[in-house]
Amino acid sequence: MTTRWSVVLAAGHQSSPHAKRALESLCQAYWYPLYAFVRRRGKQPETARDLTQEFFATLLEKDYLNSADRERGRFRTFLLTVFKRFLANEHQREQAQKRGGGYSVVSIDVDDGERRLSLEPSHHWTPEDEFERRWAVTLLEQVLGCLQADYESKGKGPLFDRLKPFLTVEDDTESYEKIAADFEMTVGAIKVAVHRLRQRYRDLIREEVASTVANEDDADDELGQLLAAIRGRQ
Repeated sequence: MTTRWSVVLAAGHQSSPHAKRALESLCQAYWYPLYAFVRRRGKQPETARDLTQEFFATLLEKDYLNSADRERGRFRTFLLTVFKRFLANEHQREQAQKRGGGYSVVSIDVDDGERRLSLEPSHHWTPEDEFERRWAVTLLEQVLGCLQADYESKGKGPLFDRLKPFLTVEDDTESYEKIAADFEMTVGAIKVAVHRLRQRYRDLIREEVASTVANEDDADDELGQLLAAIRGRQ
């Protein structure tokens, strides 16, 4: 299986439109953990947006991918490592602020970022721990969005909305009976639909995780680490 991140790594020192698109796709999906990382370090929303956008522009313009193979082959590890180097460079930081974000390759919605931050629990984790957890949550949100879009494309959006809670809660016969009555289905059919929804959810999670590692064999280990991050055990 060729993953998005493996495409980027395979490009190496060469200029590859396919690799650039793959990298842009990953960056667009996972800008929020970096934005939140900067906010956790005390930057104001507009500054955090500008720094994050400038970083992505620099990432795509410069030869940062030369060091990617030394970062354990995980996109999140590579991304945070080079972002911290970027932030440590005083000149780049000043330029990002002066240019007001400069050339934007990733669309960052500050209002959305702040809304998501407001929903985060209050605790004393380090910015790095926060980054890991927010990365994992963002990944799950990406998967849930894809799953919802798939159901809506088949005209099953309302059914998805009713079944979605069962991705994280146990079966409930009484609830199944009500859903079955509302959709003129049998309870057995609802149980089958929940089973298939859960299975598809698990499959999509693994596919998304696999897209961020260089070797698909690392996907299970990466998934375990991200689930640990959500639980707060780094």
